[in-house]
Amino acid sequence: MRFARLLTLIVGISFILGLMLWLINSLYRLYIQVSFTAPFLANILLILLIIVLGLLIAAFIYYFNLFSLGKSPRNARKRRRITTRLPEQKAEAAQVNLQAVRQQVTQIQDRVSQEALLARSQAIESTLNRGELRVVVFGTGSAGKTSVVNSVLGEMVGEVNPSMGTTQVGETYSLQLPGLNRQILITDTPGILEAGVAGTQREELARELATSADLLLFVVDNDLRQSEYEPLGRLAQMGKRSLLILNKCDLYTDRDRKTILARLREVVRNFIAEADIIAISANPQPATLDTGEIVQPDPNILPLIKRLAAVLRAEGEDLVADNILLQSQRLGDEARRLIDKQRRRQADKIIDRYQWIGAGVIAVTPVPVVDILATAAVNAQMVVELGKIYGIDLDMESGRELALSLGRTLVSLGIVKGAVQLLATALQFTVATYLIGKAVQGVTAAYLTRIAGKSFVEYFRQDQDWGDGGMTEVVQRQFRLVQKEEFMKAFVKDAIARVVEPLKESLQEEELELEEPEIIQGEFAPLPQEQEDDDDWNAPPRRQDTW
Repeated sequence: MRFARLLTLIVGISFILGLMLWLINSLYRLYIQVSFTAPFLANILLILLIIVLGLLIAAFIYYFNLFSLGKSPRNARKRRRITTRLPEQKAEAAQVNLQAVRQQVTQIQDRVSQEALLARSQAIESTLNRGELRVVVFGTGSAGKTSVVNSVLGEMVGEVNPSMGTTQVGETYSLQLPGLNRQILITDTPGILEAGVAGTQREELARELATSADLLLFVVDNDLRQSEYEPLGRLAQMGKRSLLILNKCDLYTDRDRKTILARLREVVRNFIAEADIIAISANPQPATLDTGEIVQPDPNILPLIKRLAAVLRAEGEDLVADNILLQSQRLGDEARRLIDKQRRRQADKIIDRYQWIGAGVIAVTPVPVVDILATAAVNAQMVVELGKIYGIDLDMESGRELALSLGRTLVSLGIVKGAVQLLATALQFTVATYLIGKAVQGVTAAYLTRIAGKSFVEYFRQDQDWGDGGMTEVVQRQFRLVQKEEFMKAFVKDAIARVVEPLKESLQEEELELEEPEIIQGEFAPLPQEQEDDDDWNAPPRRQDTW
């Protein structure tokens, strides 16, 4: 075939060259004849002929280039390289994500979580190297998923039963499609929306398998229910390529089938193309003939097989690359969530320590209300330690500036005054009257320290950014959180144990010391009032009243 084309090309070029030589010879003779009678006219004619000849050569070259781009195997290979470049870029991006995940995993202190993430990253990398195409069959328990798998593979691969819950675990089968180099793995998942604890566990397994699919076959046997639409929509938002399969079409009339298909196209038009909605009968019901004979119709699975083959051949490389990139991104997100949760626990310990330290100091040494903020709620050392948890190194001066800035925000928003009133009301029923003043100041200091600390956690979590609403919005949100009833009950209970009870014991000890004057060398020690009066030096000692 190639030799015939080459021979045709040679003959054609030879013929064109012969015509060109004949044309040049004829034009030369014409030029000689004209030049004797009108030399000027001959020169003009020559120039025009040269221009026409140049245009013909340019047109020939242009056409030849187009022909080469459209037919040349070399350029066809070039186009294939261009089309496969995108999956290669995605695979490289996935590899970079996996390396970043491994670096993040080293920061996770929980050994079990750390090993689990490393194992998953290795599994993703292994899939990247093998390059298998994973097709997952997903849907309700009675939609006929196993029957679809049976029909696609051409053999029985699982028990077919209309009752729900037939497939207990995800079962995977291998399939080789002609014209496709990659191996296809088809997974039959447990049904979703099953009742009971076991059904819920199987549904979680099915959803996990669906998120790891390169291509999803979502099987239904009627119009989409809301409980089916939601998981299908979430998977589509994740970027999952899906085929929506209407199974058991033999149970419907032609009119009903068309109505259901029209409804399905309307419902999923935003994320599934019309060509990807397919009607089949994977396991038709037996039919009774007029003679009374019962026959088993053949499965009508051909539309699905054709569409499946077309999608896998045309988009297989992209599907694999997209899924691997998605899995690596999800793994990175999970690693970041674990690290964030770990950092929050560490930050809570720091905030808890500083809030009660400040509370104890102020309870023993009362200060004006505004100074509570400067000595306890806004603590520069706490800010510095919180920054270290999030990988941000701050010196004491920077920590002090941040603390004072937040302190001014607390005052300007009236949160200090509101906290005092709130805690005074909460403590008045559980704390003695003579303790209420000191207790309120100390507990308020702890309360404000917590608001400040939680606000700084949000600031550091967002890479030292207060967000669109600024510091004011963050502080107000944290104040609303600590006003919740369940938090207030636990906080007041803890405050009584950490602040009120130690304060009560301290005051009782002071009273005892004042009630028992110190004895020096067998006699009562003089009181300050007595030392000022020399005339009463030998007078009996007087008892000082306690306050």
